[in-house]
Amino acid sequence: MKLAPIVLAIGIEFGIACTQAALPSTIEPPITTRDREHWSFRPLERPSLPPSVPAFSPNNEVDLFVHQSLRSRGLTPANPASKRTLIRRLSFDLTGLPPTEEEIQRFVSNKQPDAYNRLVDKLLASPAYGERWAQHWLDLARFAESDGFEHDLVRSDAWRYRDWVIQAFNRDLPYDEFVQFQIAGDELGRSEQDDAHATGFLLAGPDMPDINLTEERRHIVLNEITATVGAVFSGLGVGCAQCHDHKFDPISQADFYRLRAFFDNTAFPQRNKQLGHIISENSNKRSESYLAVRGDFRRQGMKLTAAYPRIANHRNQHPQPKSQDSNSTFQRTELAHWLTQADHPLTSRVMVNRLWQHHFGKALVATPNDFGTQGARPSHPELLDYLATELVRQKWRLKQMHKLLVQSSTYMQASRGTGIQWEKAIREDPSNQWYSRMNRRRLTGETLRDAMLAATHSLNERQGGPSDRPPLPAEVHATLLRKNHWITSPDESDHYRRSIYVFVRRNLRYPMFDVFDRPDANASCARRSVTTTAPQSLNLLNSEFSLSRARALATLVKPKTGSDLNASISKLFSSCLGRPPSNYERETLINFIEERQQNSSTGEDVSSELQTNALVDAALAMFNLNEFLYID
Repeated sequence: MKLAPIVLAIGIEFGIACTQAALPSTIEPPITTRDREHWSFRPLERPSLPPSVPAFSPNNEVDLFVHQSLRSRGLTPANPASKRTLIRRLSFDLTGLPPTEEEIQRFVSNKQPDAYNRLVDKLLASPAYGERWAQHWLDLARFAESDGFEHDLVRSDAWRYRDWVIQAFNRDLPYDEFVQFQIAGDELGRSEQDDAHATGFLLAGPDMPDINLTEERRHIVLNEITATVGAVFSGLGVGCAQCHDHKFDPISQADFYRLRAFFDNTAFPQRNKQLGHIISENSNKRSESYLAVRGDFRRQGMKLTAAYPRIANHRNQHPQPKSQDSNSTFQRTELAHWLTQADHPLTSRVMVNRLWQHHFGKALVATPNDFGTQGARPSHPELLDYLATELVRQKWRLKQMHKLLVQSSTYMQASRGTGIQWEKAIREDPSNQWYSRMNRRRLTGETLRDAMLAATHSLNERQGGPSDRPPLPAEVHATLLRKNHWITSPDESDHYRRSIYVFVRRNLRYPMFDVFDRPDANASCARRSVTTTAPQSLNLLNSEFSLSRARALATLVKPKTGSDLNASISKLFSSCLGRPPSNYERETLINFIEERQQNSSTGEDVSSELQTNALVDAALAMFNLNEFLYID
């Protein structure tokens, strides 16, 4: 007896039966009072300010909340950081670039009481500010300039979204509008500012244009858009509900597909055609929305209409339908406005948490893309809510929030100290959860590369436009599927533009960025990993980029100082670290350079070339110092 046909027939009948059983309706779990009691779903309320204790020297409201936590644990803040430390910390935080030697000297010698606040204003007004903070956002937006998957086709206009983000930060576009344009810029945009490019956020994820079934491609892309919108703007793992009700959070599968319905009218290209860089809608018909049974696009469940996630919709609002003769459903506009209401429980909380994370090295909520029940609880809940309400009070202006954070005495603390109180802080607050000191932070691959370019005075500050492709190592280029996947930019000066303008290919990260933990852009990244690996040291010591910057630095310090090693070493330290060397450091580096010269010399007088080679080795050593790699 042949069993295979019988088993196959039973399987088909069972599959049909399961599909039919799932079609009529879906039982949706209700939102309970207990669900709404979770800290992130409670309505925003501005907390009362804790009392000030003069001995703790608060600068602003931020310090009052932090000092209250410290006092309750018998801890005290660390001493203020030195002015040299502060300007380096502030410059990297706000612009992603080190301060110049002249800027350091001016700030250190400035005795005016408002010198620090003026420095903050200057850095926030710099065009480099937008480039720095755009990179944080592009991680969230899973930005890349190719599709990913096997063919990894280039998206020729993807850079326009990157430039829009940079310009939005630099013009201090209010955060509520910043969110609105990325969801519905084509419907809300002002043509002179080209805000339709902001919708590149929705289409920035990976895509497979050659997938066999167009409907499957549409399903995958729309689900990815929905999950990213939920995680980035609301800090909710709604993507976990695309196949079944969320295991832990009060988000049903129907919630997911109702949220997806805001995007269901998106126009999709034919097979083998790439997505555009600006979202567009089907103008000739309105797409109907259905729940996908078990997440399978072929199993159409109950019909749904666009609606906001119930757990965050405490006023039970509903989108208002638009006229059918309109070119757009304007459903995305409805969603954008709902997300940015002043009393939305998540949007402002999520964003101020991200600001805190990038200024202090760790977030108040340690899971920035997950404010659900399985995410971390806030270390300072009253401070988080104060900052969230303050963002709205400041009319969603991010630069005002930057100023509030970096002008706090909490931010201006030293990262190292001595004495009994310091030892107690290390012992009782080892992870620095209560901010008894400042966190040391390692530079990202992008800021490290930019710092090396800045130290050698070779940074090309040209902004905007199509991305550039610096040379790749031959062994990396040989791994490319097609040689035209990375064609080196013909103008050598473009090889030294800021790292945010380096071409972003999903299947090939620029080597320095790769070893220093750049995310792969296949999903939203709220917090980069920070690893310590051997390839990092090998890259800094042996890569052609490191060697070329070391040669440039040696050339920079030598002509101005002749054969005076003392002067050369002082210049190396000021260029790389913004400070003079200590006596021990000077002596050690002199011995190192002289030893290198003697090992290379044939017995005659040390030539200029030998001295330059020794300085190249010294410059490489400077680039590999922890002090160069880390911000105190």
